[in-house]
Amino acid sequence: MKSNFDIEKYHSILCPDYPDFLDSYLRVLLIQRLSGVGLLCGTDWTPLFHNKFFYSRLNHSIGVALIVWNFTHDKKQTLAGLVHDIATPAFSHVVDFMNGDASTQESTEASTKKIINEDIELSELLFSQGIYKYEIDDYHKYPIADNEVPGLSADRLEYMYPSGAALEGVWTIEEIAGNYSQIAVLKNEKGCDELGFVSLEAALEYTEKFCRISRILQKNEDKVAMQLMADILSRAIELHYIMEEDLYVMDESYLIRKFDNIARRRLDAEFTKLYSTFRTMKEVVGSDTPISGAYCVSLNVKKRYVNPLVKNSSGTAERLSDVSKEGRECIDDFLNFKDSRYGCVYWA
Repeated sequence: MKSNFDIEKYHSILCPDYPDFLDSYLRVLLIQRLSGVGLLCGTDWTPLFHNKFFYSRLNHSIGVALIVWNFTHDKKQTLAGLVHDIATPAFSHVVDFMNGDASTQESTEASTKKIINEDIELSELLFSQGIYKYEIDDYHKYPIADNEVPGLSADRLEYMYPSGAALEGVWTIEEIAGNYSQIAVLKNEKGCDELGFVSLEAALEYTEKFCRISRILQKNEDKVAMQLMADILSRAIELHYIMEEDLYVMDESYLIRKFDNIARRRLDAEFTKLYSTFRTMKEVVGSDTPISGAYCVSLNVKKRYVNPLVKNSSGTAERLSDVSKEGRECIDDFLNFKDSRYGCVYWA
């Protein structure tokens, strides 16, 4: 995968005033592990998708931390943003699919506090800087870092910039810089701080591109890719090729090499069939019923969307859907989108 998307330059846009204290945390092995976990949930490893570059969960976590620091200059909130994905396994939300949680994709988050509390290296670093673990182990309590859908948070804002750039090239570095420059901390309907736009045009641009990429995540191609990899992982665990714990230690490239070798040796017909299909599939067929001789998936999955705040002429903020017919229609079109009941791929 080759791309002219400069991640370092992108991060400098998110926060021109880099917080040097992050460097010591980025050396922690628990955090470094995320460099081998992709943001795009296993789709980097199948020709069904044509991702333009690999963007890791570490890249994402740094991006979230930089956005939080840029708008708060609060060290604890920034660290909460940095470690918010610390419990993410290899192939990210694929493991939620494996756990039967395609609709909320939160099953792996439950161990975040436990992992932070039990890591000695991170604990010692936090202690040396006078920070309690409970102050950074739940980014949900910091509304700039995270908030409820359809609000705009650092997490939601960050993942859609590189996702859009990688999946469809809808964002260039220059476009991100222009769009991001229009973001400010506003007050929402509840009087709470929330990221929003000072420009209606920028809010529309972000929302339209967000919905475009989110639609990809609602399509059968994404459902098939994620459920198929989930079934591969389940079969690998069942056959003791890996243990579930390995997903929290091994990086994706290592697991792919391991699975490539297992499939090549044809040690198990079912595993080989599943994995070979994942590694060679190029087309998903939509259908109202399962197709004979194909792997078929019918799922409802998490809907990711935003309805951001927009600053108005009086200095207060309103939701985009309340001030823009175009924005409202964009959001409604996404929420009403349904792919065919089944997505099927013929076995390799």
